[in-house]
Amino acid sequence: MANFRFVQSDSDLKPYADFRMARIDGQKAQTLKQFYEQIARELRFPDHFEFNLESLDEALNDLDWLDDDKIAVYITHSDAFLSQEKSEAKKVELLNILDVAAEDWKWVDEEEEGVTPRQLVILFQPADTLIALFDKEDFAYDRAI
Repeated sequence: MANFRFVQSDSDLKPYADFRMARIDGQKAQTLKQFYEQIARELRFPDHFEFNLESLDEALNDLDWLDDDKIAVYITHSDAFLSQEKSEAKKVELLNILDVAAEDWKWVDEEEEGVTPRQLVILFQPADTLIALFDKEDFAYDRAI
């Protein structure tokens, strides 16, 4: 199953009812800075979060401050998501970080010392521009749950 999933409406979120839902409004996350602010708030990132890609990668691969073991990042208004970000390379790097973090959590073994296994999924409302970027960059995604 792909780490990125498109959901048509809130009713498609039913399979994620027991997940901690971090809602990111794409209209309010048109730049990376705005995205960092939303995800940091939604997932209660620690104070040492530095609002950059490297720090985001570290935070998503840690998550030890959360009690939840199932986490969904749900990006609404995907057509506006990162629409004001000038660098397509940074958009792709962000998507890669989200994809790899979700994938890495699939392989955490309960026997690893000090690491609580988690499930991380990245959900999007469908948007043609985002689907085109996923296709161009060969990101795997599921169209429906």
